[in-house]
Amino acid sequence: MEQLGQFNVTPDSYRDRRFGNLTMKKFKNKISVKLKNLCDLCVEKTGTLLIVTISLLVFSCGNDKTTTDNTTKPIDITTANTNTVVSKAHVVPPDFNSDSAFAYIKAQADMGPRTPGSKAHDKAVAYYEKFFKTQGADVKVQGGSMNTYDGKLWRIDNVIATFNPQAKTRVLLCAHYDSRPFCDKDPIPTNKTKPCPGVNDGASGAGVLMEVARLIKQKSPTVGIDIILFDLEDYGDNGDQYSWCLGSVYWANHLHKANYKAKYGILLDMVGAKDAVFPKEGESVFNANDVVTKIWSTAAKIGYANYFVNETTGDMTDDHVPVNKIAQIPCVDILHYNYLTNEFFEHHHRSTDDINTIDKNTLKAVGQTLAEVIYNEE
Repeated sequence: MEQLGQFNVTPDSYRDRRFGNLTMKKFKNKISVKLKNLCDLCVEKTGTLLIVTISLLVFSCGNDKTTTDNTTKPIDITTANTNTVVSKAHVVPPDFNSDSAFAYIKAQADMGPRTPGSKAHDKAVAYYEKFFKTQGADVKVQGGSMNTYDGKLWRIDNVIATFNPQAKTRVLLCAHYDSRPFCDKDPIPTNKTKPCPGVNDGASGAGVLMEVARLIKQKSPTVGIDIILFDLEDYGDNGDQYSWCLGSVYWANHLHKANYKAKYGILLDMVGAKDAVFPKEGESVFNANDVVTKIWSTAAKIGYANYFVNETTGDMTDDHVPVNKIAQIPCVDILHYNYLTNEFFEHHHRSTDDINTIDKNTLKAVGQTLAEVIYNEE
């Protein structure tokens, strides 16, 4: 993935991006002025205010104070005309096992760097395909090819696992599994041309989703779940945002199912390092702010606010971009990024991104939050 430049997205500036220069406060004021003018016109022309006009005046001609009711009052839509009030029961998901997730990550790490065209890459694809089948999923390896920025043509293998295929409401969970072919950020010059191990940056997201698949086999959510492990995410040229995320670009242009749609998507990238922080990424906030709120509030409720921090970063080039822009599915990126230093985790694109970077506490925070979200989705 690549950083596209930083800016802090406050609630007001986010609204500015959606409505141009018209903020919500200005928008309300404009509506109020127009309605007041309408009220005055009615008086001038007829000398009489209709009841409807009086109702409008209550909203627009009074002072700009609002009364907020902070009490949640969910209504049973089948009895909306009665006083019946019901609350949706919280679904307790299965316990996310961080030891299990760690084992899946280590199995990938032991294969070696999963660079395109390598034996480790092919071994990993076979490993994922076999694993997801044992968890009861319908599994497809989507094959294709894409040219990288250096002019080379590579085969792409996106691994797609479908759970509860009959469900109309679906949630997409995704991560990339490939390793970067060169450690270009390594401080040791002789390491810069070596392939990255890609353990946190790659294997960690895949490992968390494999453990989620194991939970689904134990207890199925009410919604359908599609897990996609994207290939060829990390073979990009710094400075060229369109050279990254080739596996997800291919998938978004060649959906594995005709007219495929999901309610939303969640991308995991670098989700296993010790003391990781996951700020709200700008592209995610712009395209799927309600989903961002759902995930981060869920994490806070179950005790993981120190990981899912209430800070916002700039836009990042990652696999959620093709999902948002090409497939038109709102997708959120859960990404380890230091919003104070504007840097990815310290072993990013280095030879030191090995199994020693993985912390089970971080895996637990991400995996349990993810489970809480999908098991309480409708």
